[in-house]
Amino acid sequence: MPYRTILVHVDRASNSAARINLAAQLALRESAHLVGAAMTGVPRYMLAGSPYDGSGMLIAEHLRQANERADQALAQFEELANRAACSYEKRRDNVDEYAGLCLQARYADLVVLGQADPTDREQGGLLHDLPEQVLLQGGRPVLLVPRSGSFGVPSRRALVAWNGSQQAARAISAALPLLRGVGQVTLAVFGAERDDHGAEPGADMALYLARHDLKVEVLRRPHPADAGQAILSMAADFDADLLVMGAYGHSRFREMVMGGATRTVLSQATLPVLMMH
Repeated sequence: MPYRTILVHVDRASNSAARINLAAQLALRESAHLVGAAMTGVPRYMLAGSPYDGSGMLIAEHLRQANERADQALAQFEELANRAACSYEKRRDNVDEYAGLCLQARYADLVVLGQADPTDREQGGLLHDLPEQVLLQGGRPVLLVPRSGSFGVPSRRALVAWNGSQQAARAISAALPLLRGVGQVTLAVFGAERDDHGAEPGADMALYLARHDLKVEVLRRPHPADAGQAILSMAADFDADLLVMGAYGHSRFREMVMGGATRTVLSQATLPVLMMH
């Protein structure tokens, strides 16, 4: 399915411009409509009034600053979207990013988010788990843009991590519009020794991709001790400009306790990553 609506989170974080630019370039290429969403982060109880509000003057100042930050973020989005000459609209919602983006994601084909940066003063370290929350609750694929650097629409090589899971299959299907724009797709089959891959691990998925007119090569690897690091290392070796993988193949609790590929890639990726749960 082509991308017809792309949602991008806009805020005042240091990597906001990079994610907006990538989203705008992709919207232009796909003839898609770009939605820039800014959230004030103001809890609804503060807007409605509460006996526990405290000083009305303090709340009024908080609201003023929150709205000012959202307006500044949307002004930057409008400037960059106009520069890209893509179809766009601005949206501002008086909720936190978690609730607002998960809701808006359901009306989009793709969500573009920035990689969390706990050292960014504008983020304040408060949104470090925003990408994983949107992945788990938004119901749409997420394109994660690294915290530093600038990125164009992927065009050289895509690394697709394939482990036979439902999450990986969903991610690959969601990534097809992006994959059609790259010159080479490398399908990395991890855990190739497992029976659930079939007699020739990766062959059926490679054929699926080839039927979408993609140039595909298959690499088979045993299941690594640290899947996240293995995937990122392979992406660097191939100079890939896109990584596609499923998110949270295990329970989130297990990944929190034991570690996991999703958390490693979300925090350490240095290239755009398309994920889907």
